[in-house]
Amino acid sequence: MGRSKVACWIEAMRLRTLPVSLAGVIYAVGLGIDTHHFRVMPAILCLIFALLAQIASNFANEYYDFKRGFDRVGRDGPRRGVTEGDISPESMKYATYATLGVACVTGCVLVAVFGYWWMFIIGILTALGVMAYSTGPYPLSHRGLGEVAVVCFFGIIPVCLTYILMGGAWGWWLGFASVGIGLMGANVLIVNNYRDIEDDTAVGKQTLAVRLGRRSMIFIYCSNGICALTFTLPAWLSAGGLWWIVPLFYLLGHIFLCLRLKLLSGRALNPLLGMTAVLMLVYAAGFLLTVIIS
Repeated sequence: MGRSKVACWIEAMRLRTLPVSLAGVIYAVGLGIDTHHFRVMPAILCLIFALLAQIASNFANEYYDFKRGFDRVGRDGPRRGVTEGDISPESMKYATYATLGVACVTGCVLVAVFGYWWMFIIGILTALGVMAYSTGPYPLSHRGLGEVAVVCFFGIIPVCLTYILMGGAWGWWLGFASVGIGLMGANVLIVNNYRDIEDDTAVGKQTLAVRLGRRSMIFIYCSNGICALTFTLPAWLSAGGLWWIVPLFYLLGHIFLCLRLKLLSGRALNPLLGMTAVLMLVYAAGFLLTVIIS
């Protein structure tokens, strides 16, 4: 029986990775509640924008990797609808720009109503970043800069801007916390690229994993989790109550995933990718819940 079109499009969204965009906004909401800077509408619009931007990025990555010949049929990673013939390249291109367009409209409304003029510049850079990740004269994901892009666009920008749009003010503690969340998101990409080292090497795609090798990526993955925990710890200390429970859970979960990363390869890493993203989401949601009940 053939695959339904709906299933193919849902798979193209890469649901396993979407917790990355959710986590940054959820964590920022926790910060807003903790510091008495919380507004519902900016938070909701930021969440919608973040999700749409990531889906557009996922669509663009699939379309432009296909155009550059970087994907192959039967790859170890999630099925690529365009490469496998489930989705036409034209449809994926239109879906990419339509989704990005809706994200931009959402962002413009958000900034016009709740933000500051300089946020339009950040919004433009974010939209460009969605595309620059996979295409343009210097595609970030093909030059070993994908992880840096994730830290910026799924950590620093969503955490800081969501918090400020809700009425909060910039502080160094906010910057460190946003980098911490970004490092958690970068770990999801690390698992993805670690799994695809052989495929990417064969087609000349120079991800960070291809450039540094497996041992270095395991070290970076493990270090990212520890650094993320350290950078976000000040916010936990101000949360009060049983603040240590969620960070301890994250630490234990992260150690487990580090050990699994050393042992697994190929398709067996697909669940680990999802677990890394879910652990990030649990950490952010746990912070929000801790702040609410404290």
